[in-house]
Amino acid sequence: MKGWKKFLYILAAFLACFYLPVENMRFNNAVFEALALVKWYAREHVLLCLVPAFFIAGAISVFVSQASVMKYFGAKANKFLSYSVASVSGTILAVCSCTVLPLFSGIYKRGAGLGPAVAFLYSGPAINVLAIILTARILGWQLGLARAVGAVVFSVVIGLLMHLIFLKEERARQVSGDFNVGEAKEARSLGKTVLYFASMVALLVFANWGKPLAGDTGIWSLIYASKWWITGFFLVVLAYSLFSWFKKDELKGWTGATWGFALQILPLLLGGVLISGFLLGRVGHEGIIPSRFVEMLVGGNSFRANFFSSIVAAFMYFATLTEVPILQGLIGSGMGKGPALALLLAGPALSLPSMLVIRGVIGTKKTVVYVSLVVVMATISGMIFGVMVK
Repeated sequence: MKGWKKFLYILAAFLACFYLPVENMRFNNAVFEALALVKWYAREHVLLCLVPAFFIAGAISVFVSQASVMKYFGAKANKFLSYSVASVSGTILAVCSCTVLPLFSGIYKRGAGLGPAVAFLYSGPAINVLAIILTARILGWQLGLARAVGAVVFSVVIGLLMHLIFLKEERARQVSGDFNVGEAKEARSLGKTVLYFASMVALLVFANWGKPLAGDTGIWSLIYASKWWITGFFLVVLAYSLFSWFKKDELKGWTGATWGFALQILPLLLGGVLISGFLLGRVGHEGIIPSRFVEMLVGGNSFRANFFSSIVAAFMYFATLTEVPILQGLIGSGMGKGPALALLLAGPALSLPSMLVIRGVIGTKKTVVYVSLVVVMATISGMIFGVMVK
């Protein structure tokens, strides 16, 4: 049987090569878009977004005790506290759907309950203060407000639903898993640990601080003009804490855990970005799927328009803040306000690359349910919003 499977794989690969439509311009353009998108992703997101996120995830897995994770995010933790903290995490972490993955994997593997972990997973990229402000300024205060409220509500509701749907499995996981629920003796004071993690989070946030709008002279512009000085300051703080408070074997464990997360996540992400670029292209460029089909299907406020917008947004990759100019163009082409909100609620929190990684962390069944919940809730929210602002 195994021999037949290998033969079929070889046959399928041969037929794919034999009939490869290299003479088709749309196919060639889609291949170019896939390579262009992965090149852009590698340049713009790997070094400044993913690498810091990998180190933070490694630090969580090594230096944050399971007792602490269980206290705030475990199955027996105070639900109000755990979901409150998880649902507003995006106001601190200005990250995209891919950058949040190492952090999600880190807390989940340390014993966090599925519900709070998923709430954190959704809220990380969805509740981005800068993105919400930009949405309100460019697309109108109604969309900005609806996005902010919807993102917070989504993270809590989706987290709770995931907890209830997989309650039996989660209880078995908490019983069978090697999760230490006792009090752990900390090697450093709480203040030192907080400063260590805060410096890494600050590096992630300020190194990726986006360029403000032309003519904007507010606090965002001031921070952007000084972002490398601020980033350098926190890099010095991090270096001081590492050399002063950590032992050599602790640092070795930290880098080892970081490397483990990179090996697990990075290949899937880059592969997913390639596929996403091939199918949908980059902003302003087409992949194998013509953009006119997308624009034609998201006009008005019908169920079809909202559902299609949610589906496309869930699979397409959006870097932080890029969803705003994309929507600006789509709205100009006739996209309805309801489908626009559906895209804002489904797009930044999901992407094909992130789905592949999430599946590796929580399994296929949980991933399918999570993606389905996001798409369904985004569709319903878009329809309601479209009726309200009609």
